[in-house]
Amino acid sequence: MPSAQPRRRHPSQTSGADVTTSIDTFGAKGTLEVGSNSYEIFRLSAVPGTEKLPYALKVLAENLLRTEDGANITADHIRAIASWDPNAQPDTEIQFTPARVIMQDFTGVPCIVDLATMREAVATLGGDPNKVNPLAPAEMVIDHSVIIDVFGRADAFERNVEIEYQRNGERYQFLRWGQSAFDDFKVVPPSTGIVHQVNIEHLARVVMVRNGQAYPDTCVGTDSHTTMVNGLGVLGWGVGGIEAEAAMLGQPVSMLIPRVVGFKLTGEIQPGVTATDVVLTVTDMLRKHGVVGKFVEFYGKGVAEVPLANRATLGNMSPEFGSTAAIFPIDSVTVDYLRLTGRSDEQVALVEAYAKEQGLWHDADSEPAYSEYLELDLGTVVPSIAGPKRPQDRILLSESKIAFRKDIHNYTSDPEGAPHSHLDEAIEESFPASDAPVLSFADDDAVLPTAANGSTGRPTKPVKVHTDEYGDFVLDHGAVVVASITSCTNTSNPSVMIGAALLARNAVEKGLTRKPWVKTSMAPGSQVVNGYYEKAGLWPYLDKLGFNLVAFGCATCIGNTGPLPEEISKAVNDNDLSVTAVLSGNRNFEGRISPDVKMNYLASPPLVIAYALAGTMDFDFEHDALGTDSEGNEVFLKDIWPAPQEIQDTIDRVISRDMFLEDYKDVFKGDERWRGLPTPEGKTFDWDAQSTYVRKPPYFDGMPQTPKPVADIKGARVLALLGDSVTTDHISPAGNIKPGTPAAQYLEANGVERKDYNSYGSRRGNHEVMIRGTFANIRLRNQLLDDVSGGYTRDFTLEGGPQAFIYDASQNYQAAGVPLVVLGGKEYGSGSSRDWAAKGTSLLGVRAVITESFERIHRSNLIGMGVVPLQFPTGESAASLKLDGTETFDIEGIAKLNEGVTPKTLKVTATKENGEVITFDAVVRIDTPGEADYYRNGGILQFVLRNMIKA
Repeated sequence: MPSAQPRRRHPSQTSGADVTTSIDTFGAKGTLEVGSNSYEIFRLSAVPGTEKLPYALKVLAENLLRTEDGANITADHIRAIASWDPNAQPDTEIQFTPARVIMQDFTGVPCIVDLATMREAVATLGGDPNKVNPLAPAEMVIDHSVIIDVFGRADAFERNVEIEYQRNGERYQFLRWGQSAFDDFKVVPPSTGIVHQVNIEHLARVVMVRNGQAYPDTCVGTDSHTTMVNGLGVLGWGVGGIEAEAAMLGQPVSMLIPRVVGFKLTGEIQPGVTATDVVLTVTDMLRKHGVVGKFVEFYGKGVAEVPLANRATLGNMSPEFGSTAAIFPIDSVTVDYLRLTGRSDEQVALVEAYAKEQGLWHDADSEPAYSEYLELDLGTVVPSIAGPKRPQDRILLSESKIAFRKDIHNYTSDPEGAPHSHLDEAIEESFPASDAPVLSFADDDAVLPTAANGSTGRPTKPVKVHTDEYGDFVLDHGAVVVASITSCTNTSNPSVMIGAALLARNAVEKGLTRKPWVKTSMAPGSQVVNGYYEKAGLWPYLDKLGFNLVAFGCATCIGNTGPLPEEISKAVNDNDLSVTAVLSGNRNFEGRISPDVKMNYLASPPLVIAYALAGTMDFDFEHDALGTDSEGNEVFLKDIWPAPQEIQDTIDRVISRDMFLEDYKDVFKGDERWRGLPTPEGKTFDWDAQSTYVRKPPYFDGMPQTPKPVADIKGARVLALLGDSVTTDHISPAGNIKPGTPAAQYLEANGVERKDYNSYGSRRGNHEVMIRGTFANIRLRNQLLDDVSGGYTRDFTLEGGPQAFIYDASQNYQAAGVPLVVLGGKEYGSGSSRDWAAKGTSLLGVRAVITESFERIHRSNLIGMGVVPLQFPTGESAASLKLDGTETFDIEGIAKLNEGVTPKTLKVTATKENGEVITFDAVVRIDTPGEADYYRNGGILQFVLRNMIKA
């Protein structure tokens, strides 16, 4: 169809960079008329074969059609995706150009720091610094900086926001500068909501309009849970900050056309089962199936039965099951949600018309061909939790007590304690005068499995604690000391949020209270939650149980739990208690939630409240009473669990379009605190040499206009020898900065008191802090040392290789000119799309990471920072090759990249101290020609910068 000029440009999103003009080999350019508006579109129907593609690949096909330039994106690429073979292994590279970039402040601040630095580097190399601007809309939601310092009281929200501004004023001023200095960059101020929920409720367009052109909304984000927007039919996923910066600067995302897993949904969720239970079930299924690097697409008649909030919850957990994306197609449920959340009538009409025109509207009777198939009858899902350290470790709620008793032996060295029948006697004997509340354990020892050490039952270690507020009580292993309704996974979902509040009401009416040792909190992802709680009259019941509003944003799930009450923390650490956290988030990795907590469990919001009432993970909700009512009758979970119909009736009564329109009408304006911040001016940033939050990074220092040839690695030493499931949290923690560590030493040397350390996440704009925090997670186990946790290694620049901080050792190695490698196991780099996990690795002097397998984002990020990712030969590992980390490594064959060839393997030679030599061929995980370009340039930012100078 020939192109035509639109009669009237759509009123939204008309500013910014020009839309890419395709050379349009297939004659796909045409117009779409919707009401009185006319839009330029690229019709998929112009390319035979696209009609059979899965939804997600249709989106990619349109992206290629619209951006075809004859060089990076060619007609052959379009033909390749149109003729996609679902059974083939990915081997065709394409260049995906996301429509926009979305960021949160932890990972977004380094992006803006890097862009500010690039402006100076461009000027140094003779270019125009003002050309360093986002070429696609970029939006940041400040949501990760609030810490739950204050909880369980009416003024908790105001106090936490006040403290947040005191801690982060310097960062926020920098972001306000960025908003004015860069084109097409907007900031959603603090206390608005969490990035993913603000995205689905307001920022997501579903169909973009820019300069008269309509096309699918796609995005990449600096947080792995960008995939939440997949629930709206928006294709997007998390990338590292360095990739996001490149995307903002117009650099397409290099990727292989992926395999697509079709996930068929049938049936309906049963009463008493929540969306969280569905999510944990799907996570378990997909982890077992194996979907790393693949797209997951939900289809079938059951899709229409899945509310949008549940779709978003499923999309949000995509990183937990390892897929790149987990997407739902557009249908009437999508359109209804857009209307509910305040999108304009024009936008809603466009989404429906465009989706139907392009074959993107869900047809339940049509089944595309998929690479692999899975199916779930929603009616078979049962209540579940996950833990104690990974989201995929699902536990049936009915078996949670048994699972806890089995797992506790891995978290304490205590000998087997008395079984329950003797526990109360032991406590009474230790504290005969105490009438304090005591943890309750049921008499079902007979059904318990035998633990690895041969014991049954569970270790007990009753410890008496006194607080002024609650008097005396007893703590033991398994005590729930954190119960938090937090994070984007669930707080976008009214069914579980209303369900939790109704459960709280029922509990209060029965006379139940939370246990005094539980730190409780409510951190919704959107101000809309506050509105419907108020309208439903449910806040008083939540407040009564200590679930007062503490923040709008990511809190406990990112490690911003804040300190436990001093008496609780002291009792836990002095007595080495293995206590627990229960949260409605999506991440429960070791060391992430709180430094005092060893075991973390994911649960639905209603179950978070239930565990706060129980006070322990050693609890069976079917057989153990939560307490007694005013008449002395035992109260069980089933007695307070709200009926599904009441939940739905409440949702229908209290949630309206007006709420969304009101809460988002001035979303970029901010409150008086935000508007009152002094804002630096100018197109380049005036760096403060005294700042401990925002520093100019060294990535471009001395960078030549032409890259130096890459070279083989000679005489490298092992910085860390790590096991399986090492996450980006292990590599670059986001939480508290521990006193005495290199990061703390740096801050103190710069005049920062301990109370003002803040978190690693909040200081990501300062490379000096972040280098020192790399591999500094308190739960990290470096196998170069025996039974030592934390950021330590052996320093072989010193005689005997003594124990040292990883940062200190790396400085000695770099001073001596010794390159470094890291050895790892399976699923290395899983978890958040944390660019500092790669940046810190690179700045520590690590040249290669050799593992059994990588998670997608971290592998890509390593290449983006000039670190080569390698894998042991199939079936081999550091252990099987008898590598203990004391060896010296030579890696040969990297120099072939200078010839434009990416070798499939590199020869690795490890020489032990006694002269013994071990050799193996490591698989090179530079998967695309684009990644090879990044590596040859020393990183993706250097590649983009050099191309910018050439242009």
